[in-house]
Amino acid sequence: MIGRTFDKRYVIKRKLGSGGMAIVYLAEDQELGRLVALKLLDDRHASDEQFVERFRREAQSAAGLNHPNIVSIFDRGHAAGTYYIAMEYLDGRTLKELLVRNGPTPIPIAIDYARQILGALSFAHRNGIVHRDIKPHNIVVGGDGRLKVTDFGIARSGASQMTEAGSIVGTAQYLSPEQARGAPVDPRSDLYSLGIVLYEMLTGAVPFTGDTPVEIAMKHLSQIPEPPSTLRPEVPHDLDAVVMRALAKDPEQRYDSAEEMDADLARVARGVSVSRETEDAMTQVLSGSGIATAATMVQRPRTAVAPPPVPPAYRSPGYYDYEEPPGGRSIWPWLLALGLIIAGAAGGWFLYMKIQDQLNNNKPIAVPDVMLMARPLAVQKLQQAGLNPRVVKAPSDTVAKGQVSSENPGGGSKVGKGSTITLTVSTGKPKVQVPNVVGLDTTNAVATLVQLGLDPKIARIYSDAQQDTVTAQQPHAGDTVDKGTGVRINVSRGAKPVPVPDVTTQPFANAKSALNGQGFVVSRVDVQSDFPQGTVVAENPQAGTQVPAGSTITLSVSKGPASTQVPDVTGSNQANAEALLTAAGLTPAVIFDPVTDPNQDGIVQSEDPKAGSPAKAGEVVTIHVGQLQSGAPGGTTTTPTSTG
Repeated sequence: MIGRTFDKRYVIKRKLGSGGMAIVYLAEDQELGRLVALKLLDDRHASDEQFVERFRREAQSAAGLNHPNIVSIFDRGHAAGTYYIAMEYLDGRTLKELLVRNGPTPIPIAIDYARQILGALSFAHRNGIVHRDIKPHNIVVGGDGRLKVTDFGIARSGASQMTEAGSIVGTAQYLSPEQARGAPVDPRSDLYSLGIVLYEMLTGAVPFTGDTPVEIAMKHLSQIPEPPSTLRPEVPHDLDAVVMRALAKDPEQRYDSAEEMDADLARVARGVSVSRETEDAMTQVLSGSGIATAATMVQRPRTAVAPPPVPPAYRSPGYYDYEEPPGGRSIWPWLLALGLIIAGAAGGWFLYMKIQDQLNNNKPIAVPDVMLMARPLAVQKLQQAGLNPRVVKAPSDTVAKGQVSSENPGGGSKVGKGSTITLTVSTGKPKVQVPNVVGLDTTNAVATLVQLGLDPKIARIYSDAQQDTVTAQQPHAGDTVDKGTGVRINVSRGAKPVPVPDVTTQPFANAKSALNGQGFVVSRVDVQSDFPQGTVVAENPQAGTQVPAGSTITLSVSKGPASTQVPDVTGSNQANAEALLTAAGLTPAVIFDPVTDPNQDGIVQSEDPKAGSPAKAGEVVTIHVGQLQSGAPGGTTTTPTSTG
């Protein structure tokens, strides 16, 4: 086959492996230019209708399931005297190969792998497909850590009989008890097989072994498995509980759905305790509950044997050659013939009625639409229609508690009488455990609550805590509430603001004491001022401003009036003298004295106080300025002026 083009499309590259009924090759799809895994039914089974049907069923079941954890089916057909399936090529190893090579799987990885398988099973179950052969050999692990579920060869739609022609189908180590009995199976049978796979990932061994498949099957029915932690002590108690609930003998004690089992594994991954139902189920499994109801014998394969042909009746010589006795022919043969005719007619009528009953029983009936009905009424409706209701419970965001949230097959579908209809009954909104967000900043607290499906309600309050920090919450951390519940969080606005008191014109000591008494911190800055030394002349923030308690108030404190020396302006003209005095912070005052010398006209003759004398800022300095006059004995006096 290597190098050949199969069905005018697939160029076979190399052999990938072989199984009980098929050989798998790596091939290149010439039309789409991609690598595929080409699965060919081997020659010895190509003419066997049972194997052909199983092969066809694998393609049909998987082709309708588009999920990232289920192998994709691209094409199927018949060519070169055999049947084939073209499927997604998975570049990886089977989980069984990894377990044989590496031994037990790290606990976080085992949980992740189990949850990926549950994702595939959940999708298949929602589409009415029960895989029925979940085992590590049918799980491929890619290089990126993604798992793919393969081999839907014995999958069936909905609940079905696990036997084919009276024989048990599946791998003994991973069979559920109902499969071992040859009894009907449903999605919970896949969860039992996954429990075996998870057990093997955690411990490196399956819980039940034996020399023959029948011996192993008997242990599935009658033996209590040891918790994984007995073989691997680091397995946490809650993970033990998940595995043991999945391995319950009685399907009613197992998880109702893949979603429910995945929710428990998610709790284990987060370090949270599993549900109360799982703890109770583990206790029941370890006590042997369910074993009494399991069949004690495995149904053995039975082959119909045709009865040997009836030999011709023995007739003695001369049987019909006797002579009639005198008096005529006997009446008994006629009565016997009439009895046979009547018996034949009655038997025919009975057979006809049986056939009619069988036809009526097998006649498809419409499934009643029981969506949004209360559970008791929905169950009653289905039973009255001759159907078998199976109830599973699941939370719902939109459907009230106790009402039917989904129906599979749906209302209006045509099914055989006695078929199982799965009703999902709402347990109300999903429950969420409130996280602790006290001490977080607002952004992180809101993100944490929203991620869990809760509705944060922010209330900003004054507090001594750092601004924008959560100081309290309601409901409290650890409370279990409905998804979507509002959670009030108090967020600190910082300390409540208070008005700044007016302490200007007060001595610094008094002002500081008043501010400290109201919780303020005081800072001092000394400034030049006309106010007396040590007097508060200004404050920042200003009086009346609202500030948080404990804020710092800066006080400007007077150093007293500034002092300077009177500059020497004698001999300067009036304008220059006034400018010099003003620059020194003094106030010039001018008195004009008469002079006869033209050179003294407009020139400062003297000043008071004298040059070099100390003076305070703003102090008046009088300057005498010569004024040329003709014959005038006196001078003219002016009032103090400021040229500044």
